[in-house]
Amino acid sequence: MSLTRRIIHTNLGRSCCHPQPANPEPAQTVQLDRRCIQVFVSTLSYQASVNFCFPLLLKPFNMWILTAIRILLVSALMSLTAHVYLLLSIGRSNKNKAVGFFHPYTNDGGGGERVLWCAVKAVQEERPDLDCVIYTGDHDASPDSLLRRAVDRFGVNLISPPKVVHLHKRKWIEDKTYPRFTMIGQSLGSIYLAWEALTKFVPLYYMDTSGYAFTYPLARLFGCKVICYTHYPTISLDMLSRVHSQSSMYNNDALVANSVLLSRFKLVYYTIFSWMYGFVGSCANLAMVNSSWTHSHIEKLWGIPDRIKRVYPPCDTTGLQALPLETKATPPVIISVAQFRPEKAHTLQLQAFALSISKLDSDVIRPKLQFVGSCRNDADEARLQNLKDLAFELKVEDDVEFHKNVTYRELVKLLGDATAGIHSMIDEHFGISVVEYMAAGAIPIAHNSAGPKMDIVLPEEGKETGFLAQTVEEYADAILKILRMSESERHEMAAAARRRASSFSEQRFYDDFKAAIIPILNQS
Repeated sequence: MSLTRRIIHTNLGRSCCHPQPANPEPAQTVQLDRRCIQVFVSTLSYQASVNFCFPLLLKPFNMWILTAIRILLVSALMSLTAHVYLLLSIGRSNKNKAVGFFHPYTNDGGGGERVLWCAVKAVQEERPDLDCVIYTGDHDASPDSLLRRAVDRFGVNLISPPKVVHLHKRKWIEDKTYPRFTMIGQSLGSIYLAWEALTKFVPLYYMDTSGYAFTYPLARLFGCKVICYTHYPTISLDMLSRVHSQSSMYNNDALVANSVLLSRFKLVYYTIFSWMYGFVGSCANLAMVNSSWTHSHIEKLWGIPDRIKRVYPPCDTTGLQALPLETKATPPVIISVAQFRPEKAHTLQLQAFALSISKLDSDVIRPKLQFVGSCRNDADEARLQNLKDLAFELKVEDDVEFHKNVTYRELVKLLGDATAGIHSMIDEHFGISVVEYMAAGAIPIAHNSAGPKMDIVLPEEGKETGFLAQTVEEYADAILKILRMSESERHEMAAAARRRASSFSEQRFYDDFKAAIIPILNQS
């Protein structure tokens, strides 16, 4: 029962509803009616006063609460700002005489890790007075273990062990943390990870070798000179084009590609992100890129053409070129060297191999396909298992081998036995594995786009150096052409490919890398 009804019931009960005379006089009746009306009116007046006065009484109290909340929020914001400013001030005034390499994954085993160790060696040779510090999320990494890894996995002999700063927030840059809006999530997460890195150790020079451009403004706030080696843009104009044309791919889900509304929303998202990416990238004091394709995209997105240098990545062409061209394994081996990541398109390679087997002439020896790569996490392990399952489905399991996380010495042996090398990533920024095939004397079959098309699989002295393909059928045809070649034809193409590969030697990387960084290192 409401307050009003309770008051009316009580008051009327007391004044109007008590026992009355059986036959009241008319005057008494009028008097009683007036009293009832007065009580009723007074009750309504009381309720109205309650409804009116309570908000008036509470209004100042609410204002006090809101004011207190505002004061607390402003105080917290000011405290946070002061704390950040203090850390930045301390960092700027206590920079260490060092180059800090931001490379959260020092065990990925790919071309990016080779660049890291060659870059460390180049700095050690050029500026021995500077410490080389690795920011890594691998908790088992130590100076000595990283020194050994550089030698065992890549054949890079560092002058001294690098120092290590362990990072504990690496989950914030992992793609599994962001099922949706992965790019912006990982990019913002990289800022958080870089904050952890720079609050632990502030170097004179901050060098990003993994492509986390959103960390550059933060490094500049800490007073660092920012140098980066960019393997590929986080977002490219080609990605925008695919979303616009609703093309399905590993980075454009079929659900989105098949929806006009979702594609338009994603296009807006990509456009905004590309603007943000251009802003943070422009904070780099020096941006080295690994190919003509990457140079073109970074120049358009970052708008700093005078600070961009093309430095081809280091490829072990010297060691691989010592391998003989004539002696190859029997049966012929087609090798695929790539991390087990979705963009590497291993499934296409396996399907093309199976198709070529089905078309193989009876007098041609049945080849073998060797997958050589590393697994970074459980998702990569799952992809590797799916690939093994697919080999059974295609009935080529006896013709396919899988080599996971091999050492550098094992890789050289496998490359030396290969007749051909296959690569199928769309818009591969460069393609170190393609160069390694060519240097080892294995004829490359690469994707007809980006780095392999623009920089690598080009004629050398008028001689063809390999094949470019896009579809399963084109890859299968290229495999069959190589298998049907005479020994002299194969030798001629392999020799031309090897000469072409010498343009991407490790020594050339050292020369170009040092020439690019010396002006920055000599500014302080």
